Amino acid sequence: MKATQLSAIDSSETAEPIKGSAWEVLLAFFRLGLTSFGGPVAHLGYFRQEFVVKRRWIDESGYADIVALCQFLPGPASSQVGFALGLRRAGGWGGLAAWTGFTLPSAIALIAFAYAASLFDGPVGAAILHGLKLVAVAVVAQAVWGMAKSLCPDRTRGTIGILAAILVLMVGGAVGQIAAIALGGAAGLALLSNLKSPEAGHLAFPISRRVGMVALGLFAVLLFGLPLLASIGSGGVGLALFDGFYRSGALVFGGGHVVLPLLQEQVVPHFIGADAFLAGYGAAQAVPGPLFTFAAYLGAVIGTTTIGPVAAAICLVGIFLPGLLLVVGAMPFWEQFRTLPKGRAIMAGANAAVVGILGAAFYNPVWTSAVVGPIDVAVALGGFTLLVLWKVPPTLVVFIVLLASILAGLVLG
Repeated sequence: MKATQLSAIDSSETAEPIKGSAWEVLLAFFRLGLTSFGGPVAHLGYFRQEFVVKRRWIDESGYADIVALCQFLPGPASSQVGFALGLRRAGGWGGLAAWTGFTLPSAIALIAFAYAASLFDGPVGAAILHGLKLVAVAVVAQAVWGMAKSLCPDRTRGTIGILAAILVLMVGGAVGQIAAIALGGAAGLALLSNLKSPEAGHLAFPISRRVGMVALGLFAVLLFGLPLLASIGSGGVGLALFDGFYRSGALVFGGGHVVLPLLQEQVVPHFIGADAFLAGYGAAQAVPGPLFTFAAYLGAVIGTTTIGPVAAAICLVGIFLPGLLLVVGAMPFWEQFRTLPKGRAIMAGANAAVVGILGAAFYNPVWTSAVVGPIDVAVALGGFTLLVLWKVPPTLVVFIVLLASILAGLVLG
């Protein structure tokens, strides 16, 4: 797009004039990218404080509407909320500025971790990598616990979640995950049609329905076209990576932790070993910003044996792009659909299935790859206790679990 097109995406049906600059948005989100620890829910709290309370870019009801939209869509919810806030503030360039500022700090940190992997040889390095895998156990357990409480609050949705976990464990792979989400949505439509509708709000964005349809069309073309190109060998490793990470980003319902089984299916063991995969996932807990920047770590590791540093950029853009396209595509239509009882029922069932998918991923590969003895159980349980009961910041928990793992590894050998 030209600059003028990006600055005002909708030239014919603009609902609200642009109020700020992309530079202003970039600086605000870059600071948040350096300081926003704690995962997607914490990010939403930081955004509210910064843009509702402090800067007054949007009011409470408008912010709640944006959060509801991004929770409804697949993709990284906090990054999508940030993108939407930037888009509303400064048009297309503002959306890109918000994504860039919020994403780059953690992506750069994880790429640096990937290239420093050779420093982790020897007993201390092995203990650190094992500790990062135990961090992943504690964090994913916390995610399952928290999501189950919010997304499976009754017997019906709890049962959907359990059945989804069983299906994924039995079938495995992307087929089991997609089937679980689809069946969860169908069960929601059949069993949850009496859910209370939210109070109607109003979203004003500079996006027309025509632009929304173009974004949705591009999302679908890439989702179905990339596998076809990859299957005929066109584009080599770069296209295969972009295809795999794009599909992972397009199928993630329920937050960043759910991307774990999808990415594991795409890259282990074809491009990266299970140990390196979980070590990077643990490291991702120690940096601020969106968990989806884990893709940059994976790309950097893969690139060392394939196409070089560009692999990190390919994986990073690939995993975020579908979620951002869906935000642009859904905005003009969300106002009407979000209040329909059938729409809410479908998403309630799909979200319950997501809890089951994450529960299955907690068992395999997270638990089975990291926990090999009673000491590991104790360390992981301690990390979970600190996160859930004592509300210790995740970054501090990372260092506590790492220290415990290193001491246990050195003492017990």
